[in-house]
Amino acid sequence: MQLKWRVGLIHSFLIAYSLIAVLPILLVVMNSFKIRKAIFGTPLALPSAETFSLVGYVKVLGNANIGIYFFNSLSVTLISMATVLLFGAMAAWALAEYRFKGSNLLALFLSIGIMVPIRLGSISILHMMVDLNLVNTRLALILVYTAQGLPMAIFILSEFISQIPRDLRDAARCDGVPEIAIFFQVIAPLLRPAIATVAVFTIVPIWNDLWFPLLLAPGNDTQTITLGIQQFIGQYITDWNSVLAALSVAIIPVLVIYLIFSRQLISGLTAGAVK
Repeated sequence: MQLKWRVGLIHSFLIAYSLIAVLPILLVVMNSFKIRKAIFGTPLALPSAETFSLVGYVKVLGNANIGIYFFNSLSVTLISMATVLLFGAMAAWALAEYRFKGSNLLALFLSIGIMVPIRLGSISILHMMVDLNLVNTRLALILVYTAQGLPMAIFILSEFISQIPRDLRDAARCDGVPEIAIFFQVIAPLLRPAIATVAVFTIVPIWNDLWFPLLLAPGNDTQTITLGIQQFIGQYITDWNSVLAALSVAIIPVLVIYLIFSRQLISGLTAGAVK
């Protein structure tokens, strides 16, 4: 009874926190349908017949490059997420399941990767990408974001793998199941809550990032949606209708992904809190 109460309390807290986090998003979307005067005059009011306007969406959707920016962001984010989940899960499996010389040192190195921001090495990363002739390519962003997300992914997934009963793996080995099959057929299905958690924590920073697209892929054909929105922000004047409209359109994929993984995400976040 007490366990159910604790789980219900945690779920209620997460739902309430999600609602609070959604309020700024609703404010952005709501103001994207207003005229400029109403955005600053009555930002908390709903659009009315006098204040309703689609001028921002007309400008954004009429811009031929927005589709390219959107595709760049979507492809970079999804490919980076897939590589982080695949290689992170496999590395976590190796660290949690096998003990070898230097495993503790490797785990410590990955922990340092969580604490030290990758942006500290921006200059070195830029030089490396220049030497590899990868500047103004989506591959450069994918490589950087994969390196950025792997330490956290390995840390979270290895903790979940260590909680899986060892009897399951030993029983599969007794049946002659290869190690790679044990991972994909036994371990991976049990990691769905953890994978959903890592996926959400990986996607959001990548989608919202401005620094590395500006540094590594500033070209018109490789800009992400976050960088592309900056064209509506000038030194002396900002087209707020277009900015809010572009932000509203850019929010959609993140919300869709969050809704897809939301149930597994809550399970993953609460998995260790009810023991």
